[in-house]
Amino acid sequence: MKTFFNVEDLGDLKAALAEAQEVKANRFGYQELGKNKTLLMIFFNNSLRTRLSTQKAAMNLGMNVIVLDVNAGAWKLETERGVIMDGDKSEHLLEAIPVMGSFCDLIGVRSFAGLKDRDYDYAETIVNQFVKYSGRPVFAMETATVHPLQAFADLITIEEHKKVARPKVVLTWAPHCRALPQAVPNSFAQWMNAADVDFVVTHPEGYELDPKFVGNAKVEYNQKKALEGADFVYAKNWSCPGVKDPAQYGEILSKDMSWTIDEEHMSWTNDGCFMHCLPVRRGLIVTDDVIESKNSLVIPEAANREISAEVVIKRMLESL
Repeated sequence: MKTFFNVEDLGDLKAALAEAQEVKANRFGYQELGKNKTLLMIFFNNSLRTRLSTQKAAMNLGMNVIVLDVNAGAWKLETERGVIMDGDKSEHLLEAIPVMGSFCDLIGVRSFAGLKDRDYDYAETIVNQFVKYSGRPVFAMETATVHPLQAFADLITIEEHKKVARPKVVLTWAPHCRALPQAVPNSFAQWMNAADVDFVVTHPEGYELDPKFVGNAKVEYNQKKALEGADFVYAKNWSCPGVKDPAQYGEILSKDMSWTIDEEHMSWTNDGCFMHCLPVRRGLIVTDDVIESKNSLVIPEAANREISAEVVIKRMLESL
């Protein structure tokens, strides 16, 4: 496996889930794979779970780990071609990338959407330069449009907690005070479409996800109707994806607090479990009583980020 951005990169999903359980049962059983190998983790944006879980996963596999915060401990990097670099950016990504590649065996990249230029974001301009110029296998630690390590961990969590063979999983939009990217909902939708679940997406008009991610999922604009009988409720805010009107890309179209997940919303479900990728804004996305309830899976879900990362890194090491 040379790149990891989408669910298809893992191949057989059932086999990947089985491998995840093997890894979880024996996290240090594959250390020879990573001996004398180095993972470079590059962060263009802040991180807590991704940084900790991915570094822990690499260490489980016996790897050395280098962490680079581009905006805190390195020269500011120019990412555009054809510019006159007379501003505050001292180095171009096209020189920096092959230099980075010379110091490592694998590269993980975290680079959020700018939410200003849809074409630029959805072309995955930054991470694709790493794929093209680093000479190393590259995986996403969240990009402009996808967060596959999160979605893989989400699916592992659902598999561990489902009470029926084919559970109903609902991805619901929730309000937020800031414009957020679509990476998490995009990947969650993509992975749920590939899994054996009854998948529904619910959101206000104008928040339609890109068709390549939402796929054949049922889209229901009535949140109560969508949540009825749900086994898992995945709440997440995202800004306008600009599918219907590209000019609205990245905008906040609604702050409707009636979409906030509270006890009444969860009462419509089939004693459903609550999920969120974290960090979460309490009182906007979800109320305290829901996220602190016995049906909240946010902590086990976050813990499984170590497992999803370890499976991905393990497979990349096996392909070297």
